[in-house]
Amino acid sequence: MSAIYRETEEQISTPILFSTLGLAPEILRAVEESGYTQATPIQAQAIPLVLEGRDLMAGAQTGTGKTAAFTLPILQKLLPLASASASPARHPVRVLILTPTRELAIQVEQSVKTYGKHVPLRSLVVFGGVDIKTQTPTLMRGVEILVATPGRLLDHVEQRTVQLNQVQILVLDEADRMMDMGFMPDLKRILALLPKQRQNLMFSATFSNEIKRLADDFLTNPILVEAARSNAAAENVAQKIYRVVQADKHALLAELLRSGTQALVFTKTKLTAGRLARLLQRDGISADAIHGDKSQQERIQALDAFKQGKIMALVATDVAARGLDIDQLPMVINYEIPHAPEDYVHRIGRTGRAGASGVAISLVAPEEEKYLKEIEKLIKHDIVQESTPHLRRAPERHAERSAERSSERKPARSATPRPTKKPGDEWFDRPYEPDTNSSAALQPPPRPAFKQNREIPALLGGLRREE
Repeated sequence: MSAIYRETEEQISTPILFSTLGLAPEILRAVEESGYTQATPIQAQAIPLVLEGRDLMAGAQTGTGKTAAFTLPILQKLLPLASASASPARHPVRVLILTPTRELAIQVEQSVKTYGKHVPLRSLVVFGGVDIKTQTPTLMRGVEILVATPGRLLDHVEQRTVQLNQVQILVLDEADRMMDMGFMPDLKRILALLPKQRQNLMFSATFSNEIKRLADDFLTNPILVEAARSNAAAENVAQKIYRVVQADKHALLAELLRSGTQALVFTKTKLTAGRLARLLQRDGISADAIHGDKSQQERIQALDAFKQGKIMALVATDVAARGLDIDQLPMVINYEIPHAPEDYVHRIGRTGRAGASGVAISLVAPEEEKYLKEIEKLIKHDIVQESTPHLRRAPERHAERSAERSSERKPARSATPRPTKKPGDEWFDRPYEPDTNSSAALQPPPRPAFKQNREIPALLGGLRREE
């Protein structure tokens, strides 16, 4: 690597205005309309380097503006090529942005539209989980900026609905996650389709040494920019742990959520996420889950309901929650401790974004202590332990619910009691015989009387036709 730029205390204390970064008036206007005037440290360092055409590895905490750090200079570089023509030939894919998840892809493309709304550049996001035919028409009409997940992009390549031979800039967002999630085979296929002469940008919250070595294979003299200590957790997030046995985690989570604070709850597996959301619903807590087995529409609906405050808890896996941008999210709860300490940094980075304060709570079972030690080693400090409140455990809750259901049952309608057989009674076993002394309510209705052996012809003959 040619150089390493690190944020200093002087850089933090010296605000940098977007107007000093060489951006066009159209782009600055969109930035100001979004409510921003000062660049974050990662934006202040990365934007000039991207405008220079340098290959870049940029690392910063989540919520510090990494998306704008590459979106704004990309729009600036494409301005001379912008065209209002309707011809697809005038709108080839010039920028390819790859993300590991659908949610992050949607978020990135929304940022492109927000900051590029005053310039004649087209963008599109493509991802799996939806019908590919809905994406094809827009893609065929031509877009300059394409945001995609690797699998769906390769689907379009195989169907020949996209050409990548004019890509000038490649962006890998959450690059470390893409590589360690098994995307390397797909990435190598995509890289083989791109022009050799291009600019490469890698943005992520964390960069392990292994990821840096892998990046050397396709970055040219990259500059590493870190706007905060590598793998650091946000200082404005209050981190706490509760030590609790695994069987009591659900009860503790319910108690925490009854405080009325919204929370994004993390689990390790899709199965646990779905099951936990259902258990919380049974406890009277509005909850939903997002994970890889849900359709894109279901995930979008759950996320929108959470953002609108309609549900109290959104249970998610690491993959599904990657890149979620939720304004003013007050709390993150780690229902299960991640095995990779870097994932902990990503998780708690969902709260405390853009300078706001947040709370990150972890429920630590005895068997998870080893993972907690790795996390504390990574963030270089111990996490404060809180005392566990009194929990209403499962048997108590079941007893309460049973009592509630019993009190809500309607009384049975009154009815004439049926006689029951007592020892010594024999009339139950005898054939029915009329008993004038028995109650009328117990006697069978009288049987209709029929004349025996009545001839049908006699019946017919008795009928006369009226003339």
